Amino acid sequence: MRYTLPLALLLLSACRGDPSDQPPVHLNPNMDNVERYDPQEPDPFFEDRRAMRPEVPGTVAMGQLRQDDHLYRGLVDGKPATTLPVKLDRALLERGQQRFDIYCRVCHGGAGMADGTVVKRGMLPPPSFHEERIRALPVGQIFHVISHGVRNMPSYAAQIPVRDRWAIVAYVRALQVSRSATLKDVPGDVAESKGWSK
Repeated sequence: MRYTLPLALLLLSACRGDPSDQPPVHLNPNMDNVERYDPQEPDPFFEDRRAMRPEVPGTVAMGQLRQDDHLYRGLVDGKPATTLPVKLDRALLERGQQRFDIYCRVCHGGAGMADGTVVKRGMLPPPSFHEERIRALPVGQIFHVISHGVRNMPSYAAQIPVRDRWAIVAYVRALQVSRSATLKDVPGDVAESKGWSK
């Protein structure tokens, strides 16, 4: 205990911060010391003397072509698609439910009734998925809203990949069907296994 103060003073005296003409110790240089050009710095190698090279006209980065309007924009012949561009199966619906619970449930609620957590805390409610106007929207229009936003709903294109947006669209349709389905819509073997009579 009695050596603590003198030891602390000794350590502090070693950190005086005097300037040095020696380079600092660089234990892990990684790529700090590679030859490179800063933005807008001239480069004598090229005829135009610019280090920053422009994109080659008419080229598209790999994976960025996105030529399929149905998949990437939700359009068929310039109009909102009425069909999904991905295979509808249980895996797609489960993925859609998972993504919906992450991104959509907080506003739209678990059943799409516009009663999510933020609505209960004062945000203006979005429309219910079960309104006739929303039920009548083509799937391409729902995809467009997820991708680009509408009113106080932001775009989710940066957060949700294209195929996951379609999975959410499929799940929204499943929610809509679930609210208006009757026992006649349940396959006979499923109804029988549950003990439901038609």
